[in-house]
Amino acid sequence: MPRTAAPPRTRAADSARRRTSASVILRSVLEHGPVARSTVARLTGLSPASVTDYCARFAALGLIQEAPAPRQSKGVGRPHVPVDLDDARFVVGGVHVAVPYTTVALLDLRGRVVAERELSHSGGTEPGRVLANAADGLGALLAEAPGRTPLSVGVAGGGWVDRDSGTIVEHPMLGWREVAVRDAIGARTGLPVHVDGHSRALVNGERLFGRARGSRSVLHLFVGNVVDAAFATHDEVHYGPRSQAGAIAHLPLAGGTERCDCGRTGCLQAELSERTLSRRAREAGVIAGVNPMHVVAAAADGDQVAVRLLVERARMIGRAVGLLLDVLNPDTVVVTEVGIIHREDCLRALREEVGPDRAAAVVPTSFPESVLAVAGGSVALDVFYRDPLGASASPPELSPEPSPESSSGFHRDRFNSDTPNVDRPCGRPGASFS
Repeated sequence: MPRTAAPPRTRAADSARRRTSASVILRSVLEHGPVARSTVARLTGLSPASVTDYCARFAALGLIQEAPAPRQSKGVGRPHVPVDLDDARFVVGGVHVAVPYTTVALLDLRGRVVAERELSHSGGTEPGRVLANAADGLGALLAEAPGRTPLSVGVAGGGWVDRDSGTIVEHPMLGWREVAVRDAIGARTGLPVHVDGHSRALVNGERLFGRARGSRSVLHLFVGNVVDAAFATHDEVHYGPRSQAGAIAHLPLAGGTERCDCGRTGCLQAELSERTLSRRAREAGVIAGVNPMHVVAAAADGDQVAVRLLVERARMIGRAVGLLLDVLNPDTVVVTEVGIIHREDCLRALREEVGPDRAAAVVPTSFPESVLAVAGGSVALDVFYRDPLGASASPPELSPEPSPESSSGFHRDRFNSDTPNVDRPCGRPGASFS
């Protein structure tokens, strides 16, 4: 009988199965490595032969390597040689577009920041200019990281971000509408580009590399100039039609007094944004500028008004978390906010407002010193870990002796190494969120 091709539906199912198997195996190595292949088979429920086959493919691509010192075996036969991620070869680019600046970074396969810079928006926030500077900034970082091969770029931002089209649909504070971010960054870098909202990106970062690893459901609340949320169950983030889920800026907050642009009083973003915190601090004579980290610094120096402003804000955030807990009932709630990251009294006030029965479920971000860099990189790393063979099958080549036209997988003439930047990690005094 002549052999016939499998129906398209069967081929699609087989392909999905292979992606899933590759994903769970590499994530098992990420979480447990150095780990024996037999242990990976037990953890994943896949056959030892399948695990061995996928590990051979990962090793051929340079994603994993055998650990240098195999465990000694008291039995007969070949000892179990553990495998681990090879985290010295590949990186992803991370871009986070905030209101005052853009963060660009390189992250390794463990989600650790290899290099990071902030690019000021002092020249304006016109989308083409901001995105060109971001691409050039990534190129400058790669030029300073010899031997690193870039796989892709992740871009995160606030506002309404449509993941499928790679577009920032609307970011009122930047004045952006229908900005084709994926196309703009991809055209300048020549790399695959993935775009998502920063709260959803950080949910993925937390479940891959942070405190939420292993949680069945995770809620992330991002409180910067933009206030939004994301919710994931069983490793799947909820997006909704055109990725509009998580838009909570106008959620009414009991006790709120701030007038919102929508005409109402007490909307979540108007009440909790960093702009509101900074304005209240200026009115109280705590700071003279617009940087909320200066309020945190004043509190650290003993300014009791600054302490009061931060603790009161944390209590209001606790009210918001309580509302979201009532609706979604997640196992873990992760909050990204400057006071809660840096001050125990703010975290305590947040948990007190949530209530003793649920306080233990609420934790600060796992990435206090680099949260914006991790947000951008996590967009790309989520895609990578969902399909590691597809995402790394043909990475851009790094020549040991780059030609004048190209370097580190990028065309050299597409980048300006003199892009203005400030070399400081996000989360430290002097830096704020979106």
